[in-house]
Amino acid sequence: MFFKLNERDLDSLREMSNIGAGNAVTALHQMTKKVIMLEVPQVTLLPFSEVVERLGGPEEEVVGLFLRVYGDARGNMLIAMSKKSAEQLIDILFPGQSLVFGEMQISALKEVANILCSTYLNAMGGVLKKIFIPSIPSFSIDMAQAIVDLLLIEIAEVSNQALVIETFFKSRDNSFYGHFFLLPDPASIKVITDAVSKN
Repeated sequence: MFFKLNERDLDSLREMSNIGAGNAVTALHQMTKKVIMLEVPQVTLLPFSEVVERLGGPEEEVVGLFLRVYGDARGNMLIAMSKKSAEQLIDILFPGQSLVFGEMQISALKEVANILCSTYLNAMGGVLKKIFIPSIPSFSIDMAQAIVDLLLIEIAEVSNQALVIETFFKSRDNSFYGHFFLLPDPASIKVITDAVSKN
C-alpha cells in the first residue's frame, strides 16, 4: 500500500518528521541538559531487501529500540543504529564514562527512544488528525539481519516496503545517523496512506 505515496506525500511526511524532531530537541535538552540537534535529511520508501543494507549489512552489529504503536493505526516503530553510533549517543548522555551497555545506559537509550517516537507520532497525529500511542520501548543488540527479520515478518505478506525516516544526531562533539522504521500493521497501512494523501 505504501507504493501509493507520491513525492508530495513523502514531503508531507518529512515535514511532520521535522516538526517531531524540533519538539524532540527540546525534550532531549530537558533530559540531558545538553544541546542535541536532530535533522531529518530524507524520508524514503525502502524495499525490505535493502533495509538490512541500509544498516550496514546483515552481520553489522546494531542496536535496536523497538516500540509497538496503538491507536487509530497500529504497527511497529524501530530506531536502529550501528553499535558505534549508539556508543556515541551514550557518550553524549554520559560524557567521560564507560561506553558499555549497562542497565543505566540501556535505560537512557530507551528514554531517548521514547522521546523520539512520541514526538514523531504526536507530530504525525496532529497533522493527520489521528491518535498514535507508543508502547514502552524494548532494547536489543544483535546482527542487523536478526533485528530486521523480527519486524518484517508481520507485514511482508502484504507489502514489500518500509517507510524509513533517516535522522541525523549532532552535538558539539559528535554526529551520527540513526534510522526510524515505521512499519504499520497490514490493516493500518491504508489508514496512514489515505490520511497523508488527503493532507
